[in-house]
Amino acid sequence: MSRYIRDMRGYGANPPHPNWPGDAKVAVQFVLNYEEGGENCVLHGDAASEAFLSDIPGAAQWPDQRHWNMESIYEYGARAGFWRLHRLFTGADIPVTIYGVASALARSPEQLAAMQSAGWEIASHGLKWVEHKDMPEHEERAAIAEAIRLHTEVTGARPKGWYTGRCSVNTVRLVSEEGGFDYISDTYDDDLPYWLEVGSRDQLIIPYTLEANDMRFATAPGYITGEDFFTYLKDAFDTLYAEGEDGAPKMMSIGLHCRLIGRPGKIAGLKRFIDYIQGCDGVWCPRRIDVARHWAEHHPHKRFERPSQMPKDRFVEVFGGIYEHSPWIAEGAYDLELGRAHDCADGLGNALARIFRTATREQRLGVLQAHPDLAGKLASAGRLTAESTSEQASAGLNMLTDEERDTFTKLNTDYVEKHGFPFIIAVKDNTKSSILAAFHDRISNDTDTERDTACKQVERIAWHRLKDILP
Repeated sequence: MSRYIRDMRGYGANPPHPNWPGDAKVAVQFVLNYEEGGENCVLHGDAASEAFLSDIPGAAQWPDQRHWNMESIYEYGARAGFWRLHRLFTGADIPVTIYGVASALARSPEQLAAMQSAGWEIASHGLKWVEHKDMPEHEERAAIAEAIRLHTEVTGARPKGWYTGRCSVNTVRLVSEEGGFDYISDTYDDDLPYWLEVGSRDQLIIPYTLEANDMRFATAPGYITGEDFFTYLKDAFDTLYAEGEDGAPKMMSIGLHCRLIGRPGKIAGLKRFIDYIQGCDGVWCPRRIDVARHWAEHHPHKRFERPSQMPKDRFVEVFGGIYEHSPWIAEGAYDLELGRAHDCADGLGNALARIFRTATREQRLGVLQAHPDLAGKLASAGRLTAESTSEQASAGLNMLTDEERDTFTKLNTDYVEKHGFPFIIAVKDNTKSSILAAFHDRISNDTDTERDTACKQVERIAWHRLKDILP
């Protein structure tokens, strides 16, 4: 058995309507990362200086040395950039979410007080602004616990949101297992919040962004001017706003850093964007904790029995009859590389069809021959499978006149005599009259053509049956 743990499906073609407050067409959420004083620095006990997200081209870590220029750039974010952003957002009456590195918050009590006075949410951005990808699991778990402890000590309340940023493959699971977070944002995989099942815990994920993010002032290719930033944000907003007007509202996250967007030439683009969205109707600018509470209230998680997580006996029990009297197809599908993409009718239908399509000619013929005649003797005797009974009834084949029954009986007999298997059609796609028309039309096909047509109809019937079982 092989299982693919990544989720390539998400909400699929039909994401939920978020029902944002005030029927907002889009939720625009601003995040201000407060990392200054929590970055790599030998003064903090780190092995080298910082090299990430600054205005120094090609910056590299300096082992065992302080990098005076790098430290100075981070200090600008705390000393000047933060206050410029504080004035902008409080003046615009837009609350933000702070991603606060616990050690950075501990070194900036005045800025912390300003955040709290403004009513901003202070989520956890980890203990230190350092790389976690090579951190052993037990060390990262301890760092998460210490981040929560220090954050609580410094701010007076434990964090309810989490974003590491420079995370490991274990981060989301470890933070979920901690059990106290209303949301985690260490993903970039959707335009809406969603629930992640981690053991017995249903963890809300609110995806973040690395593109509507001022970090691209410090990357190549990236933004050069404030106007570049404004143009990108406006284009993203306009697209999402139009989707909202079409009945599919989404969420737009915007990531900011005090030492980057806090510079005068860059913040002008952000100010222009804020002025732009405040001129539009139906825009909600919440904190992330507000999004989390809204989603938990309006879209609580509902677990269901996932095919990709079933033991084999249960899988075959549930899906063994999807292809008429052919449980071997379900047995074969179970051994494929299934994942969350197969926990829906399209996904599992594809897995089952792969086994059917690659079976021998004799095996496929056996599946065709396992299907009952339409409105035939088995139906009259009440010996159809529950699925076939429901399908035939949906087209009124259980309520035929004597004349109609005689017609079906003769067509069934002639068809089987010619082709060697019953006439098969996805009844749920048809009416009684269209079924009869197809019967008359297809009976004249050569047997190879008709076998191919019947096989495609078998797959369609399977899909309908799965739609009755899976979300």
